[in-house]
Amino acid sequence: MTYDALRDTKFPLPNGAGQLPAAGFGTSFTGKDPKVTTQAVKDALEAGFRHIDCAERYGNEELVGVALHEVLQAGKVRREDIFVTTKLWNNNHRPERVAPAFEASRQRLQLDHIDCYLMHTPFAFQAGEDQDPRDEQGQIIYDSGVTLMETWRAMERLVDEGKCKSIGLSDITLEAVKEIVGQARIMPAVVEVESHPYLPEWELLEYCQQQGIILLAFAALGHGMEPKVLEEPVITGIAQRLEKTPAQVALAWSIQRGVAFLTTSATMSHIKENFEISTLPDWAMREMNEDIKTKKRLNPVVETGVPGFFR
Repeated sequence: MTYDALRDTKFPLPNGAGQLPAAGFGTSFTGKDPKVTTQAVKDALEAGFRHIDCAERYGNEELVGVALHEVLQAGKVRREDIFVTTKLWNNNHRPERVAPAFEASRQRLQLDHIDCYLMHTPFAFQAGEDQDPRDEQGQIIYDSGVTLMETWRAMERLVDEGKCKSIGLSDITLEAVKEIVGQARIMPAVVEVESHPYLPEWELLEYCQQQGIILLAFAALGHGMEPKVLEEPVITGIAQRLEKTPAQVALAWSIQRGVAFLTTSATMSHIKENFEISTLPDWAMREMNEDIKTKKRLNPVVETGVPGFFR
């Protein structure tokens, strides 16, 4: 199997904030042995991944920080070659809570700066230390006392102060993205949403490209949920003909259509497989775009702000 430069693709961020490596590694290893997170991040960097996607909500930024610190200290990778994203969780949407939440993430990650800070969802939960505040009926307690734009303005100030190079949005609809873009002083650099061959998000992609925003796909391989993206006959057929794996086909398709992606794995062989991608021929892109008929969202977080799974 031959590889080309597709896996090293970088998308330029707006406002001269640098470049986002299109192939990204997600760190949602909640519930696993803590050593798994640290080792997986080190393995991902060794395999060639240069974008590490984190979140306060995953509860493991310290473990990611250990991996980053060890790799940087050993001189294996330079800090300027790694792009680190992390996210503001829903209980910290009040403007006065944004900077402290950011600073806590930065310290846990053991970094001088964060490359991109995302609003994890556009839903504000009750402010406080509880990340999952619920009432006696078990319903999420939302915070109606803060608007999306108030939170965004607080994030803009982080860029003003040089604490992070760029800011963005996640788990958000096209309508809400337009609301922010219409009023933002500092444009969202990245919009991270569920996207894969069963949820291509063409309309959102077109809008983001018009605005110079990078679309970043989580669950780029379907997160192993039903219906299984990697068992889609169109994808397995292309993989067979090209002597690639279904994952390599789906991830190459993502970058070639202009979408950065995230994958998550604790297995070195899968981590390497997900990075060792190469350009699909035109006929394969055509089949991916035209012949896949299943349409399915796997994570309902975009409707409630409550994670359907961690990614």
